[in-house]
Amino acid sequence: MTGESYLFYTLIPLVAFFYASVGHGGASGYLALMALFSFPNDMMKQTALLLNLFVAGIAFFQYYKAGHFNKRLFLFFALGSVPASFIGGLWSLDPWLYKKILGFILFFAIARMLFKKETTDRHIK
Repeated sequence: MTGESYLFYTLIPLVAFFYASVGHGGASGYLALMALFSFPNDMMKQTALLLNLFVAGIAFFQYYKAGHFNKRLFLFFALGSVPASFIGGLWSLDPWLYKKILGFILFFAIARMLFKKETTDRHIK
């Protein structure tokens, strides 16, 4: 293994830990790392999904165990997101275009986090 590989395999668990600590699966972090390390697009999608499922699964278990799971709300989102994910997975984009779209979305997410005004906490039912 090269030094670059060691760096990648050191950063992946850190990304997973930091994302999981705030209740996220970390897909955007994994995609950003894999893009920086020049992974092939097909491998990026599959690897990010697998890592995201693993980290989000652990977070879900803790959430469920604490009694916060709302089955009705879950079904509402699942009925829309599962078919949309399947359809999105059938699309085949040119690798150049895929990386441009991914870069824009990640840049937008970072800019939003940096420049978003702080809001007051609200109780969501």
